[in-house]
Amino acid sequence: MADVFTPEKRSEVMSRIRGRGNRDTELLFRTILRVNKITGWRRHLPLPGRPDFTFRKHRLIVFVDGCFWHSCPRCSNTPKNNREFWIKKLGKNQERDRLVSRELRSRGWTVIRFWEHELTKPKAVVRRLARWLPGLKGSGNA
Repeated sequence: MADVFTPEKRSEVMSRIRGRGNRDTELLFRTILRVNKITGWRRHLPLPGRPDFTFRKHRLIVFVDGCFWHSCPRCSNTPKNNREFWIKKLGKNQERDRLVSRELRSRGWTVIRFWEHELTKPKAVVRRLARWLPGLKGSGNA
């Protein structure tokens, strides 16, 4: 089916659409934190990159990256349609992730990133968090 808009109009329409974040993966990560009684975190503090979770006391920032949008090496596939666009778009996402992490580290934060697929193993998530959160047991209840 042909597009009813000109390329310029389609671009204008699409530019007005705003994402709502990676809500499902963030909710799953939040559930892992709550089930394991991990406290001291806040969501979406006004820092570069708008981190998904921030543990201010420990200067720890957590991003939960969607496998498609951040080009997970394990499970992301570039769409075949409009391939050049997607390569450019996903490449910019990866570059922005690197710049944001570098900026936050330069401000004294520790930055860790979880892939969306990693959330299927809550015990591993808790063990990884335990490295940076003193007093947290790595086994968890999950």
